[in-house]
Amino acid sequence: MTRSQLDQMMTHGSSQQEAFDLFDRLEAVQPDEMWGLWQGRELMTGHRLEGLLAASGWYGKEFLDAEHVHPLIFQKRGGRLYKVNPIWAPLQLPLHWIPKTLLRPAMTILRPLIGTRRSAARLRQIQYRDQLSAAMVYDNKAIIDVFRKVDDDTLLGLMDIKSPNLDPDQTYFFVLYRAASNG
Repeated sequence: MTRSQLDQMMTHGSSQQEAFDLFDRLEAVQPDEMWGLWQGRELMTGHRLEGLLAASGWYGKEFLDAEHVHPLIFQKRGGRLYKVNPIWAPLQLPLHWIPKTLLRPAMTILRPLIGTRRSAARLRQIQYRDQLSAAMVYDNKAIIDVFRKVDDDTLLGLMDIKSPNLDPDQTYFFVLYRAASNG
C-alpha cells in the first residue's frame, strides 16, 4: 500500500502534511542499504524550490560509503552523468524567480567550473521526527537530507535546510529510485 500511495503522490502531487504523514509511517533505512547510484525525482508539495532540479538536469545521488557521497549528480543531454559540487548552489538567491528554461543551458556553460570528482557529503544516522534513520550531511552547506525506506529500491527523502530565503515551515521532498545498473 505504501508504494502505491507514493506512486499516486508522485503522479498527482500532495500536500506537505500528506508527504510528512507518509514519511513518518516509513521505516528507517540504514546507510549500508543505500550504497550505489540512485535516480531522483521531486515530490511536488508546493515548495518554492520545486522544478529547479529537474529543469537543470538533476539525475540523483551516489552513495559510495559513509564518508563519500555525491549529493548532486546531473545528466547531460546525451545521457552522460556528471557530479556537481554543491558549494556552488546559490541558495542565498531567490532561486524560485529564475526562469526554469535558463537552468539547463546555465548548467552546460558552468559545468567545467562546478563539476567535481570529490565527494561533498557524508552519511550518518540522525534522529529526525522521532526516528533514527540514514541522513546525508553536506560538507559545506547547512543541509541535511533525511531518508526513509519505501522498499529496497525506493527511498523517500526530505531536505532539512537552513536558509534565510526559504520558509522554515516548508520542506522539500524527493524520491530516490535505485538505478538499474546497481543490480
